[in-house]
Amino acid sequence: MIKSMTGYGKSVIQLPTKKISIELKSLNSKNLDLNTRMPSIYREKELSIRKLIASKLIRGKIDFSLYMEITGEETSTQINKTVVNQYIKQLKDVVNGDETELLKMAIRLPDAVTTEREEIDENEWSEIAKEIDSALDKIQTYRIDEGKSLESEFLDRAQNISVLLDKVIEMDPERIDGVRERLQKGIADIKEKVDENRFEQELVYYIEKFDITEEKVRLKNHLEYFSTALKSDDSNGKKLGFISQEIGREINTIGSKSNYAPMQKLVVQMKDELEKIKEQLLNVL
Repeated sequence: MIKSMTGYGKSVIQLPTKKISIELKSLNSKNLDLNTRMPSIYREKELSIRKLIASKLIRGKIDFSLYMEITGEETSTQINKTVVNQYIKQLKDVVNGDETELLKMAIRLPDAVTTEREEIDENEWSEIAKEIDSALDKIQTYRIDEGKSLESEFLDRAQNISVLLDKVIEMDPERIDGVRERLQKGIADIKEKVDENRFEQELVYYIEKFDITEEKVRLKNHLEYFSTALKSDDSNGKKLGFISQEIGREINTIGSKSNYAPMQKLVVQMKDELEKIKEQLLNVL
């Protein structure tokens, strides 16, 4: 079973005085690339969050966001009234203005607003941690569902290559006959001057040079291995990528040896199917 690196998970919890929203987004990447966003009060938990996400999601470009919305009456931000009044008094000495306008100016000046350092409530954090686990479960489910879609596409593409390979195998005798005929025709005008045994040896040499029997067998085996690996427990993008490289190597060799236009057209189609597999393999975990 394969998993996609693309995924999304969200979880929301309402606490007594605040609403916490957790979002996880994941895209494909060669390694783990994790970005986190959260209020400063929870920064001390960042390392543990990173370790948890890395252990669950393994690989991908991952964005983790924790949003906090205050819903209660309590707030850690307070207006420093003494400082604001002093600012207004000083501003009046500089310019005559409306009290409201002076207040707008004063509130923007340093130390007009103070924020008390909040401490994490461990009971509260325990509830938030559960929601992080929930968001991780959701993104995992998303990745599995995406993986099933990818698996179906891979199997279809591999089957298309297999069908094209059967056509290659079917036309191969015709190709060999064509090679033999071209060689015989090419030396027809000098045949009387050529030793018959020598000619047969050369004919065998060229036919062996264009022989693709081994490539056909290996390609069929690689396709079967690819389909089997898709369903194995240890299936992953890197492993499937290695197999697809071997598939490509055999297809290329068949193309270079074929020396036969109809077969080369089939090889082009096989390459096209394989390229589509390789593009989607970039999304596999």
